[in-house]
Amino acid sequence: MALRLASSTVFRQSNKIIASRSLSTTAVDSSLDRAKSKEDYDRVLQTFAEIRTCAVLRTPTSDACPKAMQACIDGGFKIVEFTLTTPNCLDHLTNFREKYDGDVMVGCGTIMNTADAEAAVDAGAEFIITPVMLPDVIEWCAARNIVIVPGCQTPTELVNAYRHGAPLQKLFPGVTGGPMWVKAVSSALPMLSINPTSGVDLDNAATYLTHGAASVGLVAPLFDPVAIANGDWDQIAKNAAKVMANVKDVGPYVRK
Repeated sequence: MALRLASSTVFRQSNKIIASRSLSTTAVDSSLDRAKSKEDYDRVLQTFAEIRTCAVLRTPTSDACPKAMQACIDGGFKIVEFTLTTPNCLDHLTNFREKYDGDVMVGCGTIMNTADAEAAVDAGAEFIITPVMLPDVIEWCAARNIVIVPGCQTPTELVNAYRHGAPLQKLFPGVTGGPMWVKAVSSALPMLSINPTSGVDLDNAATYLTHGAASVGLVAPLFDPVAIANGDWDQIAKNAAKVMANVKDVGPYVRK
């Protein structure tokens, strides 16, 4: 019994130590090109913590992009991500940043290297998303106080992303078990702030949040490909409103 109690105490103390460690040894250098202030970095993270839902848009045509994103915003979304796989992505990003600056937070996804990150930040992106765990991009962002959310598939990748300086870690693609997987991993690795994307839909977004996710991203369930193909922007606005209604009672995320 004494051994069991001692082991439990050590485990709790270890978790506290791990959770309190700094994200990364990468030093922030305010003299670097494109560097952001600590206040801006905190603002972006606090917005994620309060809103907790991000619209991730990928359209096959440039013409559909602003119409779909406008419908999503009309439906209530306050954090949006344009992806580089969308034609003229950065032009649309710039337009929406100028239109909604201070009201809707705008980021850029499918960033694959530091050149992509530079172009996205120059276009007005307030945060960076990568589809996979790219240490060089994470460290480039961390050194500049730019919030980055890298794609990870395993607990090992999630922890490595955290160690390289990612304050949020995107779970992509979806995993078997969904919310229960997130609950198990976030409980065992409390330093993580997991952002599931693939597998999140209009009905289970809130369940992910109540099971330990810091925030969620919605792609095809929100931006229904059929609705986009048919130009049914009202349907996308309805999808957005449904998600926001489902998550509104969950409450803000406690940042780590």
